[in-house]
Amino acid sequence: MVNTINRNLHTIKTVLLTGCLSVYFMQSHAQDTAVNKKLSPDSNMVYCPEPPNAKEMKERITDPYHFSLTKKQVNNRVKIIAATNIVGYSGAMVALYSAWYKNYPQTNFHAFNDIGEWKGIDKIGHAYSAYAESKASMELWRWTGVDRKKRIWLGGMSGAFYQTVIETLDGFSSEWGWSWGDFCANIVGSGMLVSQELAWNEQRIQFKFSFHRKSYSDPSLNQRSDKIFGNSTAERFLKDYNGQTYWLSANLKSFFPASKLPAWLMVAVGTGAEGMFGANDNIGKDANGNIIFNRTDIKRYRQWYLAPDIDLSKIKTSKKGIKVALNILNIVKFPMPSLEYSNGRFKLNAITF
Repeated sequence: MVNTINRNLHTIKTVLLTGCLSVYFMQSHAQDTAVNKKLSPDSNMVYCPEPPNAKEMKERITDPYHFSLTKKQVNNRVKIIAATNIVGYSGAMVALYSAWYKNYPQTNFHAFNDIGEWKGIDKIGHAYSAYAESKASMELWRWTGVDRKKRIWLGGMSGAFYQTVIETLDGFSSEWGWSWGDFCANIVGSGMLVSQELAWNEQRIQFKFSFHRKSYSDPSLNQRSDKIFGNSTAERFLKDYNGQTYWLSANLKSFFPASKLPAWLMVAVGTGAEGMFGANDNIGKDANGNIIFNRTDIKRYRQWYLAPDIDLSKIKTSKKGIKVALNILNIVKFPMPSLEYSNGRFKLNAITF
């Protein structure tokens, strides 16, 4: 549903940008004050001066704050992040309910099946939203200094939880309903982050997003797009499934550490769809059920892409501000040439967004 994904994408971008900015600025400050301290063996520290095994040595790299902060510092940071999550998300949900749900009739909790809508692109959008929110939340929990598994599970499942709350509100609205397809997509998105952290201590395969604004030579298609997706570029960015592409980008160096491949090189597989001017078909009706738009002559089809990509987080820089920006931008697919498969044939694209 257009309206559901619109609310979800608003939530993910707000949470993600706030979370990423917070964690990277807090990390930059903490690195100057805590990580480089020399700690005595008898102090009340989580830090152990002599790592007993290879596992702990790896965790010192992935979770440095767990070994460099006192227990008191860890507890204080946990309180800060817990309060930030509770207050921030509760406020966002109250605002969302006041601005949206209370204006529509409520009913008993119910479910509906929207699995076939928008050729599945909205479901991929749910998975991406949960993944990105979980990634931002996990980095905040990493900053607290809690142990590795707590950081992974607390942060990693946050996205699925955030999205499920919204899905529950949909379940009580007569205009929509609880969607098992959306719920499963949320779990897949968060599960993708959690499973990689548990297995590899890193995100070797990253979920990314790109967008290009669609414009048509047929005025009726532009008018239909304005009606259901919005006029502004910002609205189209959030709602227009025809212009959205979702990617899974794999870091090659992570899979082949002994190779001479650059650390920033990635290979991405993407998918999108075209020709969609309605959730299930290209027919639009007014409030009385009269057909006001009928373009069943336009084919609705999926697209698949193969393209190189750049892992912006692997670009070395001594500038903290640039490092913050690169980490935030890493959830977006870098425009690159691609090989596309759609409508039963292959073609090369000079640039794909």
